[in-house]
Amino acid sequence: MQLNPQVAQVLQMVARARRAPYHTVTPQEARAAYAMSAPILDVAPLPMARVEDLPVPMRDGGSIRVRAYYPIEPNWAEPLGALMYLHGGGFTVGSIETHDALCRKFAHDAGCAVVSVDYRLAPEHKFPVAVNDAFDALQWLAREASTLGIDPARIAIGGDSAGGTLATVCSVLARDAGIALQLQMLIYPGTSAWQKSESHARLAEGYLLSAETIQWFFEQYVRDERDRDDWRFAPLDAAGGQPDYRGVAPMWIAAADHDPLYDEDIAYAEKLSAQGVSVELMRYEGMIHEFFKMGGFVRDVARAHADAVAALRKALG
Repeated sequence: MQLNPQVAQVLQMVARARRAPYHTVTPQEARAAYAMSAPILDVAPLPMARVEDLPVPMRDGGSIRVRAYYPIEPNWAEPLGALMYLHGGGFTVGSIETHDALCRKFAHDAGCAVVSVDYRLAPEHKFPVAVNDAFDALQWLAREASTLGIDPARIAIGGDSAGGTLATVCSVLARDAGIALQLQMLIYPGTSAWQKSESHARLAEGYLLSAETIQWFFEQYVRDERDRDDWRFAPLDAAGGQPDYRGVAPMWIAAADHDPLYDEDIAYAEKLSAQGVSVELMRYEGMIHEFFKMGGFVRDVARAHADAVAALRKALG
């Protein structure tokens, strides 16, 4: 399939900008560059009735921040369903700030609360800190939901890219902990330990997320090569053994056909479907990695946003 014409324009603009690839700079420089570029193509931030930053304690004694978005004022007599959202960025860049507009979009259009998690980043915090932070935040949300004006029986989890990886891992951990999630909303998640698929070979360079950058992200995150064998790093094909995925939350997954992760996203959807999980696989032609954050420039992103919102509305009532 051909690239979407406006996506092709985005790639031309990136090439003309001659910005240093992430894998050639420090993690701190990469974070600053991502923070500067994140809002350029994104949708405009929508107004919320309330936005709150809240501290959440972690198992290791640390604390992280979550940001709660309410499209209407919380009403404890009629609590909202909620999406806990985990931002992308290769476990190394990104924050609740870089994904603020997208979270506002989900909250506004789906009519639900969104709780965005500022999990700790690599290389300062190596695997499995991001996993632990994400699941600790989910347990906190399930425990404190009623005090936040959120219905504990109507919680979904979601994320893009590395955040999608964390979301699908949390879906397994939630099942085992007795937390009944209504949906896992995965936006081009990373699921494979090794990048050997046809889409990785075909799209290794020139489509925003390069093969070298993927490996650089992984090098920041893992402690050593043995972490790649852990299913919490690679839920599709970790050599260290796979969990049983039966009984995890229904999945909605977005795959972009010009994304190196495309084949592994399809394979992961098929794997869970084969184990009896309800899976809605959405294939977006002409799109690249990160396209969900290009809705301010690429018109066709609106359809993908609407699809995700429809899945949220259906799951959260």
